[in-house]
Amino acid sequence: MKKDAFTSKQACYLSACTSHQLRYWDKVGLVSPTIQSSNGKPGVPKLYSFRDIVSLRVIKTLLDNGMSIQRVRRAWKYLTRNGNLEDQLSEVKLVSDGETIYTVEDDKVFDALKSGQLAFFETIDEVTKEVREDVSKFELDKERFLNLLTKVEEDVLSQQKQA
Repeated sequence: MKKDAFTSKQACYLSACTSHQLRYWDKVGLVSPTIQSSNGKPGVPKLYSFRDIVSLRVIKTLLDNGMSIQRVRRAWKYLTRNGNLEDQLSEVKLVSDGETIYTVEDDKVFDALKSGQLAFFETIDEVTKEVREDVSKFELDKERFLNLLTKVEEDVLSQQKQA
């Protein structure tokens, strides 16, 4: 057996997938063994890479958390096409709300089911920071306004005394 290769049985164990899922996902082109495929020939073992195992587990997790196989297939197709999956798979960040799958790239969130459409997403931390900055600006503007109002009031009183 090739070094760093996992048999179908090992892939099932490591990814928590069933052998049926592995065969089906290979058949539909979702995740195929990259080290060695059987190409439909009996007796030829399928060999999966570590990366394949990670892919299988990610897909299994999405399915276990309520995503339909159709949505997972669409998202995975987008990610393999546009999501730099050829680089480090561990660098890819996925977020799901049970309805869609988002990928996070450079602090921007893209909807993997809508061909990478930018999704509205802000962290509470970022909103808190913005509100804090706005409050500081408001306090500064308020202080300037009150100082200006005090000067105008003093000028009016001064003019009244002179008159």
